[in-house]
Amino acid sequence: MPYMFVSTQIRLETGPTNVGDEYSDPFVMNYLGARKITVLGNNFSEYHVDDPPRLVLDKLEKMGFRVLTMTGVGQTLVWCLHKETG
Repeated sequence: MPYMFVSTQIRLETGPTNVGDEYSDPFVMNYLGARKITVLGNNFSEYHVDDPPRLVLDKLEKMGFRVLTMTGVGQTLVWCLHKETG
């Protein structure tokens, strides 16, 4: 899984941080200490970690992920990361 999305609400920049969807690599999610949840009303699961985004991004960098881009969407901050395979 070479791509990863990380996001958080602007008012919650100290956490929690969304770190993946229901198809994310369980090894990476375990390394981050993320838990899989389904928010009431959603028909999909996502992973959350209590750490702030900066700590999550630091951990992912240690695993070989690099930030490709970052943007704000409404009240949400989103980072797209990529990890070279092979």
